[in-house]
This record gives sequence, structure tokens and C-alpha cells, in this order.
Amino acid sequence: MDRIVECVPNFSEGRDARIIEEIVDAIRSVSEVYLLDVSIGRSANRSVVTFIGSPESVGEAAFRAIEKAAELIDMRKHRGEHPRIGATDVCPFIPIRGVTMEDCVRIARDVGRRVGEELGMPVYLYENAATAEHRRRLEDIRSGEYESLPEKLRDPRWKPDYGPSEWNERVAKTGATIIGARDILIAFNVNLNTKDRRIAQEIARAVRRRGYVEELPDGRKLSEPLRAVKAIGWYIEEYGRAQVSMNLTNYKAMPLWRVFEICIEEAERLGVRVTGSEIIGLVPKDALLEAGRYYLRRQGGYDAVPEEDLIHIAILSLGLNEVAEFKPAEKILEYRIENVLNMRRLTNLTIRSFMDELSRSSHIPGGGGVAALLGSLSASLSSMVSALTYGKKSYEAYSDDVIKIGRRAQELKYDYLDLVEEDARAFDEFMSALRLPRRTEKEKILRRERIQEAAKKAAEVPMKILRLSLSLMDLAEELAGKGNKDAISDIGISAICAYGAAFGAYLNVLTNLVWIRDQESIKLMKGEAIKIVKEVKSREEDVLKRVIERMGYSEEELP
Repeated sequence: MDRIVECVPNFSEGRDARIIEEIVDAIRSVSEVYLLDVSIGRSANRSVVTFIGSPESVGEAAFRAIEKAAELIDMRKHRGEHPRIGATDVCPFIPIRGVTMEDCVRIARDVGRRVGEELGMPVYLYENAATAEHRRRLEDIRSGEYESLPEKLRDPRWKPDYGPSEWNERVAKTGATIIGARDILIAFNVNLNTKDRRIAQEIARAVRRRGYVEELPDGRKLSEPLRAVKAIGWYIEEYGRAQVSMNLTNYKAMPLWRVFEICIEEAERLGVRVTGSEIIGLVPKDALLEAGRYYLRRQGGYDAVPEEDLIHIAILSLGLNEVAEFKPAEKILEYRIENVLNMRRLTNLTIRSFMDELSRSSHIPGGGGVAALLGSLSASLSSMVSALTYGKKSYEAYSDDVIKIGRRAQELKYDYLDLVEEDARAFDEFMSALRLPRRTEKEKILRRERIQEAAKKAAEVPMKILRLSLSLMDLAEELAGKGNKDAISDIGISAICAYGAAFGAYLNVLTNLVWIRDQESIKLMKGEAIKIVKEVKSREEDVLKRVIERMGYSEEELP
């Protein structure tokens, strides 16, 4: 699926399993929609559902879920800890892949219009879909909650964007719905060793006060401080403790670990302790990776380690297992998407299973996937040598350089593993284009167009492998001079794997260029590919000479 939108509707029901299941079934009833998570809070009396799909299917699934919630939930009877204004309290659309925020704004407005016109419910648009600045923030629209809705509807300033602006029996039952488009946020609750909600509320006030940023992660200064975290305090009966419940609206500017540490500082000031935390819904992988790096660095450790290690230390340090087991495969957004879309059919295989697949007559995996795998092996070897060099007294002068190399090596390792899968998908698309019917002239034209599109895409994957091989050589060259001498032969093998990746990718580029008719594209791609392969070969030879020299042998002993 090339175009993915995420939708995270929040429903005002967390106690009746039948109602929740019927709402989820309404979502499942739409094709090309994939359910990722259902998080249910009994004390909050709220359920957070996460699903993805194509732009067209996500909008339809959201509408059906809102319709079902309006049928089954009666807001006149609703009681819960969480602020709310309607049966479907809020329904955001989030761009994930191949779509823009503007696309999500269009979906939000289309769904909002349908909900207002077809379901007779007041609809407010928020965040990037907002029609006025005073309606951008969710908490401003929801101020006063469901109970203040009759008064809000009478206020011209708060006339709904869609649907009725008068209080009637229908609106009394359904409440209003807030629909919008936004970036990914993290719903994060921090647990306290107290039942006193007043303490949680005091910590929440401090978090709100300290949750502003004046600079973005890329270094850009803001004209005015940006509020990056929202927080309230409450008591959760099923846990027997108070919590600070937060939404991290810009988790890159205000990282997960930083918010957690603020809660620890404020809790200690008030004489209580933070005991752990929980994620509601799903969490983006990079938020946990950054937390893992922070806590490893704080321990004086080496943080250029695999994702699994970083996530493990993040889970331990944030206490994410305290109230319920945190399972990365089920709670990390990227892992869930990969799972439901079967995006890891090759790189999750064991080595033996991969080799068995490679040795069969099927074309997947093939030479392109092996070229990418060689790139990942090269990066892994550079990472290993970095780890074996860091912290050694003889190489202290290189500590900063080595850890940077290790981090980059880990990035390249995963980039190349992604390219193993991307190569397989590109081949599948090319074969699908070849299989298109060609009975009529119209079908023949369409088939030719699709073959050209697929061939260019198939050629671009090995070009990515080629371009990244230059980065592999950057690492090998530096480590050939700074790496631990006891592991220097591994850098030689890293350089050899990097060249294997580059030349293997070059052969795959040539194979795919045969199908492309655009001579200018062929000329440009072939010229770039040849230039890169020659450069990588020259640099590989230089690295091997340096390796042989540091091993105590002469250049003549190079074959």
C-alpha cells in the first residue's frame, strides 16, 4: 500500500464490550482498512481505536464507526474520568505514507460534512482542518464538555462547522464530534504511588507550564514558545492509583523521556514517586529509540546498538510494563503496520529459511535482495568494530568519532534491510504489469504505461543500494584508521561486502534498464551507476591496503 492514512477515533465507551466490538466491526467492514489497536479505559469510559488504510477507505470506515457510535452510545448516561463532548469525541486523520496533511484535511472535511448532513450531528473541525484559529485546539472546542454543549450551540462564535446548531433529542443523545487532521501524537500516562488526584493535577499543571519549546529539533528558533504537551491529572480506579495523563503533540521537540523526567522531578517535589507509565494506543518507534539512547547515555553506555536493545532499555526505564505488559510488536506503530501489511516477509526469516527461499526457483528473493543484504552485512560489521573500539583506552581519542560511526552504521543496516523488502515489492509490481491483459488496443496502451512505471521503479531500488554504498565506504575508510586493531580484518570484509552490494546493484540496474524506453533516463541512470561503482571499487582497494598494513603485512600480500 503506497498511500497510507491513519485514523484514531476516540469513543465515549469503555465499559460495554458489546458496544465497542460493534463499533470496531463497522470499521472492519470496509475493504483496504486494517485495524491496528483498540485501547479500552474503564475509569475513563473511553476507547481509542487505531486503524490505517487508503485515503478513500479510511474516510468511509471512520464515517461508519461514527454512525454506529451514534446509534449505540447515549451521552445523557455517560460518566467517566476523561473529558468528552460526544459519542465519537474526536476523530483525527494522520498522514503516514504517500499522502500530505492537505489530503488529510480534505478527508476530515468530507467526513465532517457527511456526519453533519447524514447523521444530524454537530461537527467541529480542529487542528489543521480548523476553519478559524480559535478552533484549532481540541481542548478549546471541548471546553465545558458535553454538559455545556447546549450553551455552546447558542453561541454564534461556536456554531458547528457542519450539522445542526440547535439542541434537540438527537444531539442530546449523540453530543458533538470533533474531526480534524494532525501529526502523530503520543498518549502517555505516568503512574504515581498515590490515590490523590490533586497531586496528579498539581504535577499536570507543572508539566503544562514546562511543556513549551522555543526551538524545533532541526534547530529553527520559534517566534513564540510552542506548547508541545497537554496534561491533566486523574484517579484510575482499576489501577488503584492517580495518573498524569498527557498528549505529546510534538514528541520530537519534547521527547518522551523528557516528559517522564519532568514528572519524576515534580513528583519528588510533592513527596510522591513515579512508579511507571503506559502508552494509550500506539507509539512511533523513534520516540522509544530516542528514550533508549537517552537512558543508555545517562548510564555511561554505548548507544549505537540495535533497535531491539534501545527499545528494551526504554521499556525498562519508562516502566512501561507496570500496569500491563508492553509488547513492542503490538504497541509500536511501524511494527503494527509492517505486520498487518506483511511488509517483512523476507527480513523476518531465519538465515536458514532465507537461504532456502533464495535457493528455490522463485525470483524472490533474488540478486537485488542479496545486494541489499550485502550492504546490511557491511554496515553490521562496521557497527561491530565501532562497538569493539569504543571505551578502549588505546582508542580514547577516537571515542566521539567511533560512536558517530556506530550510530550511522546502525541506520544503514536498517536502510539496507528495508531495501531487501523494497526490491521484492518492486519485482512483484513489475511482474503484475507484465501480466496485464493486452486483448484490446486500450489494454495494450495501459499495459505499456504500467510496464514503464514499474521498470523505472524496479531500477530505482538498486540505484538506492548503489548510492548508499558510498556511505558504507565512508565508515569503512574511517574505521580502517581508527578501529580496534584486533578487529581490523572485519573492516576489510565490510569493504568487500560494500563493493559486492554496489556491483550487484549495478547489474540489477542494467537488467531493469532493458525495459525502459526513455533514452534520457537510461543515459542518466547508467552514467551515475558506473561512476559510483568505480568510486566504490577504488575506495575498497584503499581500505584493503590499509587493513593489510595494520594487520602487519605488506601490500604485496594482497591478492
